[in-house]
Amino acid sequence: MPFEQRAISGMFLVELQALETPTHPPLALSFFIYLYLFAGDITQKGYEKKRSKLIRAYVPHAGGNLATSDSPTHSPRRENIPIPLVENRSDVHTEAVQAVLARHVERKVAVPMPSKRRSLVVQTSMDAYTPPDSSSGSEEEAGPGDDMSGMEHWMSRPSQLGPAHLGSTSSSSSSTQSGGSGNAGRLADSLAHMHISHLAHTHLAHLGQSHHQQSHLSQSHHGKTSVLWHIFPNIATLFRSPLSFISGAFAGVPVSSRVSAKIQQLVNTLKQPRRPPLREFFVDDFDELLEVQQPDPNQPRPEGAEMMPVRGEPLGVVTNWPPSLEAALQRWGTISPKAPCLTSLDTAGKPLYVLTYGKLWSRSIKLAYNILHKLGSKQEPMVRPGDRVALVFPNNDPVAFMVAFYGCLLAEVVPVPIEVPLSRKDAGSQQIGFLLGSCGVTVALTSDACHKGLPKSATGEIPQFKGWPKLLWFVTESKHLSKPPRDWFPHIKDANNDTAYIEYKTCKDGSVLGVTVTRIALLTHCQALTQSCSYTEAETIVNVLDFKKDVGLWHGILTSVMNMMHVISVPYSLMKAHILTHTHTHLSLISVACVKSRDMHWALVAHKDQKDINLSSLRMLLVADGSNPWSISSCDAFLNVFQTKGLRTEVICPCASSPEALTVAIRRYPPGRGVLSMQGLSYGVVRVDTEERLSVLTVQDVGTVTPGGLVCVVKPEGVPQLCQTDEIGELCVCSIATGTSYYGLTGMTKNTFEVYPVSSSGGLISEYAFVRTGLLGFIGPGGLVFITGKMDGLIMVSGRRHNADDIVATALAVEPMKFVYRGRIAVFSVTVLRDERIVVVAEQRPDSTEEDSFQWMSRVLQAIDSIHGVGVFCLALVPANTLPKTPLGGIHLSEIKQLYLEGGLHPCNVLMCPHTCVTNLPKPRQKQPEIGPASVMVGNLVSGKRIAQASGRDLGQTDDNDQFLFLSEVLQWRAQTTPDHILYTLLSSRGAVSSSLTCLQLHKRAERVAALLMERGGLQEGDHVALVYPPGIDLIAAFYGCLYAGCVPITVRPPHPQNISTTLPTVKMIVEVSHSACVMTTAVICKLLRSKEAMATVDIRNWPPVLDTDDLPKKKPPALYKPTNPDGLAYLDFSVSTTGMLAGVQMSHNAVAAFCRSVKLQCELYPSREVAICLDPYCGLGFVLWCLCSVYSGHQSILIPPVELESNPALWLLAVSQLRVRDTFCSYSVMELCTKGLGLQTEALKARGLDLSRVRACVVVAEERPRMALTHSFSKLFKDLGLHPRSVSTAFGCRVNLAICLQGTSGPDPTTVYVDMRALRHDRVRLVERGSPHSLPLMESGKILPGVRIIIANPETKGPLGDSHLGEIWVHSAHNGSGYYSGYGEEVLQSDHFNSRLSFGDTQTVWARTGYLGFLRRTELTDANGERHDALFVVGALEEAMELRGMRYHPIDIETSVIRAHKSIVECAVFPWTNLLVVVVELEGSEQEALDLVPMVTKAVLEEHYLIVGVVVVTDIGVIPINSRGEKQRMHLRDGFLQDQLDPIYVAYNM
Repeated sequence: MPFEQRAISGMFLVELQALETPTHPPLALSFFIYLYLFAGDITQKGYEKKRSKLIRAYVPHAGGNLATSDSPTHSPRRENIPIPLVENRSDVHTEAVQAVLARHVERKVAVPMPSKRRSLVVQTSMDAYTPPDSSSGSEEEAGPGDDMSGMEHWMSRPSQLGPAHLGSTSSSSSSTQSGGSGNAGRLADSLAHMHISHLAHTHLAHLGQSHHQQSHLSQSHHGKTSVLWHIFPNIATLFRSPLSFISGAFAGVPVSSRVSAKIQQLVNTLKQPRRPPLREFFVDDFDELLEVQQPDPNQPRPEGAEMMPVRGEPLGVVTNWPPSLEAALQRWGTISPKAPCLTSLDTAGKPLYVLTYGKLWSRSIKLAYNILHKLGSKQEPMVRPGDRVALVFPNNDPVAFMVAFYGCLLAEVVPVPIEVPLSRKDAGSQQIGFLLGSCGVTVALTSDACHKGLPKSATGEIPQFKGWPKLLWFVTESKHLSKPPRDWFPHIKDANNDTAYIEYKTCKDGSVLGVTVTRIALLTHCQALTQSCSYTEAETIVNVLDFKKDVGLWHGILTSVMNMMHVISVPYSLMKAHILTHTHTHLSLISVACVKSRDMHWALVAHKDQKDINLSSLRMLLVADGSNPWSISSCDAFLNVFQTKGLRTEVICPCASSPEALTVAIRRYPPGRGVLSMQGLSYGVVRVDTEERLSVLTVQDVGTVTPGGLVCVVKPEGVPQLCQTDEIGELCVCSIATGTSYYGLTGMTKNTFEVYPVSSSGGLISEYAFVRTGLLGFIGPGGLVFITGKMDGLIMVSGRRHNADDIVATALAVEPMKFVYRGRIAVFSVTVLRDERIVVVAEQRPDSTEEDSFQWMSRVLQAIDSIHGVGVFCLALVPANTLPKTPLGGIHLSEIKQLYLEGGLHPCNVLMCPHTCVTNLPKPRQKQPEIGPASVMVGNLVSGKRIAQASGRDLGQTDDNDQFLFLSEVLQWRAQTTPDHILYTLLSSRGAVSSSLTCLQLHKRAERVAALLMERGGLQEGDHVALVYPPGIDLIAAFYGCLYAGCVPITVRPPHPQNISTTLPTVKMIVEVSHSACVMTTAVICKLLRSKEAMATVDIRNWPPVLDTDDLPKKKPPALYKPTNPDGLAYLDFSVSTTGMLAGVQMSHNAVAAFCRSVKLQCELYPSREVAICLDPYCGLGFVLWCLCSVYSGHQSILIPPVELESNPALWLLAVSQLRVRDTFCSYSVMELCTKGLGLQTEALKARGLDLSRVRACVVVAEERPRMALTHSFSKLFKDLGLHPRSVSTAFGCRVNLAICLQGTSGPDPTTVYVDMRALRHDRVRLVERGSPHSLPLMESGKILPGVRIIIANPETKGPLGDSHLGEIWVHSAHNGSGYYSGYGEEVLQSDHFNSRLSFGDTQTVWARTGYLGFLRRTELTDANGERHDALFVVGALEEAMELRGMRYHPIDIETSVIRAHKSIVECAVFPWTNLLVVVVELEGSEQEALDLVPMVTKAVLEEHYLIVGVVVVTDIGVIPINSRGEKQRMHLRDGFLQDQLDPIYVAYNM
């Protein structure tokens, strides 16, 4: 199509009479301000006459529709193309959003609102915000302010709006212009009252209709009927699958203070029907049987013919076109030196400086000379032709930039324009530095003002910015430059393939690339733009865009010089400042303006203040981001408002461009439009739809291919194969006028700049290479180019493509300006569980309340889910003006994404919706039938596997004390044979011996205690006595006193003086449940029990008698009790399990003797030995080691109360070192206290003489899976102090058997294995290599004690299992407990725990069920008997294991993943509640970081365990209850959470 036939001449006239100064000057008069600055005189009558004459032919029809001319001047290619007359209704998308939301109002679902601590809410008040110096809605530049007053007139006529959504967006990287968001905001409010009910019924009626329908092409020039756009002849019959709308919506959220009620709301919500899950399951079973993914049979597929390349019109050869851009500058600089080239404005909008072509020529020569000859020395110049030089100029100094750019061209060096770094930590500044480094830049040209404004060190030097190379900063002002010699002139060459300049491009991931443009490409591009835009000499062009890159550079700096045009450049600082308007000024004839959508929006905001303007002289309004589909709203709104001011339809010229391909297309005529199905677009298919549909996208063409170019559309992924006519693909351009490479990146260059498209048959379509533009779209009839999005904004979710800009537009249509601060919103995707998930981050207005914000977030989720058919993984609101910005004030998308991934976004509201969008979880486990009693057993094999059973060595009677059946007899024997042998030594917090007991002293004190019980207590044989003592000697004496009196002792932890209200009820419960006849304690605790605080908690008058043992009788009892029945009760072992169950285990005299004998043999305990014990002496193995073993074995026990370590963490290790102890026992809490408290003091401890080289066994006593991370940290930390890593080991015991495993002093080292965590969830054990994916390290729990037999059994069927199975650990031993005293109370349960038999196999042996899951593995090591060693690995408690999705999960595994998720998480606990997984995390740091944890925790659990977290609770440190053994009390935590007792910082309910 000849360019001249499409050109429409005209002048842009603006009337300035009666121009009023606005009370609040808008930020965006944009290009209008220039129209007022330069003008000649004209009378009112002359103005009217000229105006009517010029625009008579272009006045729109009365109906307001766009008429197309049938003039023969149009190209034949365009004559037969029916241009649809789409009614201008830009509110279509907004109405669709409102209709969707109205639908959900009818069915309200109560969704729990997040709970937030008041301190967090208060900090998000208005006072916390400062007004920003700039606003932004795009990644490129800032967006408009909030002043919407100028929109009222326009919004009163919604029927005249264009067919697109109002929230226009600018960048495909998902950030948006707020260019129509304000309009949409007001419109949404008005529509909510006017049209909502009608729209809801209308659109819902269309939802039910079949999508197999013909596309009618009847057109109405009056816009009374909705018209489908005829793209191709066969498009009417193309198949369109219906879009399913999801009913996961909610509205009207009540606030409940009860956590349990909120969880019930969440459960009810999750029960609502959701979108049918996609058939994308990956079976993560240990058999790895993957299901083949089945494509959706209803998804639309392209059906058109192959799309052939489209060629632009030939590039006209004009005789007077210069051979290069430098030659053009030389021509105009010498022929017309006084012609204005560039006018810059000051912050008041007044002309600051007019650069003429003569000045540009002379100053450029001067700079070129100085660059080449004044940097470095004559012998070694710093810059040679071909070198790269950085151009660092602010946006308010286009003159200095232009001189520097052309100075570089004349010097034949390569300019690299970049943004001014404002600080050393600018968002993205580091990536710019990497670009400069890769380009070998050593010199940066800048202006004097900019140089003074750069950050400087104390010495006045400019510091090296992070990631930047070392630069020489060179100021380009003439006063700093030397004059060139008279005989020096730059060599003006014809355009060649040398690099002319490098334009930087920011990628989706934040990396910065340099696109190289050659001199021939530069010249050809200027020629193509000149032809496309019909530029003529001395035309005036207004440039509102950034002049350093893209359209602003191409038109305002380069093409303008080629055509001797006058550019009026508007700096960004002018847009930020309050512009002074002028009441009377001159009028200029301006014919072209380069703008963005946001500038048109700003003009709309300000238009009521500009009553007498005339736009009829404007022949071209170039919209730089016109390829963005959502820019239609700004274009249409602008046209609707300013048509009455003389603006013509064809003046608005959207263009498509990219840094790699430069300009792809420019439209110079009325638009062609289409309403496309968004669902079809998500499958990459073009499908025509109607405006009545809720999920449609209205697109406009961006014209035809630029002159001299060849464009084709190829598939975005894989081989660059041509697309079909109804298929969306990436546009590729073959032209001289494109970039040629990414500087220094050969591989990426080949993939982008050297593309050879192929046809469906596999043949090349051209011998010349094409360049990928990064633009997604298709080519319509007549070669019209349509853009639907950008590759950078593409989000692939479950095989469907979604454009980030589309999602942003939908979010802004939901009460857009009420919550989103200045339209600042970012949409990006993160990879979670092998698929991309959508994340939406927006700045909320300072005056938003918590409930309003949550309501808005809920509505956004509904709208996106219904319109786009995709779920949002995370929606986060941050305080206003806190998102990272680009140098031009826009939001920096990659920085925001990085902050999100690192957990540093600090949102003030978060809504996670993993239930909606994560549909590719592994299949729930189908449990296979286990081996039944009918299985054939051959030897020790079950179904081909060895039965998992093992045993310790035999117990033999070897010593004198082994003949005694009762411990009281052993003590009496020792008091007679070795009366002065010290059995116990108690250390104080300073490490000094506070008291000790010999055999005789213990015997005599025990006698006096027995006398006290008989005389004052009046107790009988078999009565129960509660011993409430602190850890020490008194407890031991009281225990043996009870044995001497024939009573049954129960050791009870005393109440904590600082926490009586919570600890005393436990004491009372044990006293009551054990039916104690009396309580023995010290005088101090006796006084504590009678204090006011204790009386307020528990009424002590209901207690049994309390005896004070500090005042013992002097005389002996008449006779010591002599037990006769070895199976009689020796003592009761009461403890609270990790699940919160209080149970007392009966320990018989026989069991006590066997227990002590077993420990003696395993640890080789003899009277000459010393053992350090740092354990709580109230239950389990800790009590046995503290009170019983020394009396039985005769060794000396050095007692270190763990509570003393709180004031002196080094007490235990110093005692072990100073007393030269070889064996020591501790708990995990003690080990953790030493690891954390002494981590930085190892050198000081070494100086104090701490030596752990003598330690042969350091055993951690626990009832849980060994904590490998802690034991390894402990070993590594104290390795330098002599501790051998092999000496650190663990012991394992439980309620039914207090010690099953204990490492001991001899035998093989502890074994570590790595198992597949996924197989473990299926109760299978599969060993893998260290470092394998999903590997879980497990350490052996210690060697099996002598006299102990173990078998692994199925907890449900009670059958024996093979050694490749995870099952319950059953134990047979002489020191098993006899049963529960009470607590459970059910005989069946008691019998089941202590007297179980296998359902088949060895059905005679009586076993005790430990309640712990584990497995046995035969190792290559040999034990003391020379046989292969069987190692027991404890995995976790059966009652704590969580059955989720048919699989068994252990809390510790999930907690380990959660703690690794974020640096601020110090502790974590998980528990299930009504099929929801609840995660409680303790936060170390500011409360502002609390909400950062929610996405991190949710993602970590999803990735590593394939589980969706239902509730995330963020609390302060110390909230998770831990018992004396260092074990988490998860059920106590659960009860506290459900009863609102945790005072959480934040509670998030994931939907």
